[in-house]
Amino acid sequence: MINITNLYKVFNPGRPNVVNAVNGVNLEIKTGEFLVIVGANGSGKTTMLDMVAGSVLPTTGSISIDDEDVTRLADYRRSKWIARVFQNPSSGTASDLSILDNFRLAAIRTKPKGLSIGVNDTFKNQVKEKISTLGLGLENKITQQMGTLSGGQRQALTLLMSVMDSCKVLLLDEPAAALDPRSADIVMRTADELIKDYRLTAILVTHSLKDAYNYGSRIIMMGEGQIQKDLEGESKQALKQNDLFAWFS
Repeated sequence: MINITNLYKVFNPGRPNVVNAVNGVNLEIKTGEFLVIVGANGSGKTTMLDMVAGSVLPTTGSISIDDEDVTRLADYRRSKWIARVFQNPSSGTASDLSILDNFRLAAIRTKPKGLSIGVNDTFKNQVKEKISTLGLGLENKITQQMGTLSGGQRQALTLLMSVMDSCKVLLLDEPAAALDPRSADIVMRTADELIKDYRLTAILVTHSLKDAYNYGSRIIMMGEGQIQKDLEGESKQALKQNDLFAWFS
């Protein structure tokens, strides 16, 4: 599904402040796999996620999705495959628009845009049904401005919006890091359910060892721009929280 081959990213090359962020990463992520990436600050995990998303282009190496080379494609040209949820809940929504209008924009994310966003009763009911699964009561507030909601509410809605249009890959960039514990739990459980229900290929970058332990079918640890540990399947399921803590000791 996603193939990363000999990937390097160097920032400020030839300067005293040069940073070798990613150093020769080779990684194959299978269709339907939920990959969790952990690592200390500066380990290269976010840079690698950015390169998969297309917001940062590699120095050398290649990235393909469904056997199509996307290495030099900008992020907006990868939208037919990829949806992304950022750490900042405000990044994935339009604050001045209503919940309903945000969902409609998400539904036509990869489609030609006309003069109307085309909201009808069928679409309203579809949105209400999806939102009701969160258990937050927001299905009765779809005309409310997105900017009036809490960060946790916005992040949970952003996750639902990510699957309103077709996508195959879901990138989760520390989606619960800025949230209170209850909201973080709702967001992570919602993400896990969507990944399973829609059979998405997913990558989660996180500093939360609890989330790294509880979620995902595979886990890698990055350090100095390289993959230092890689566990999947039964090995991942057998991993203990103390083992994760020991990785960082």
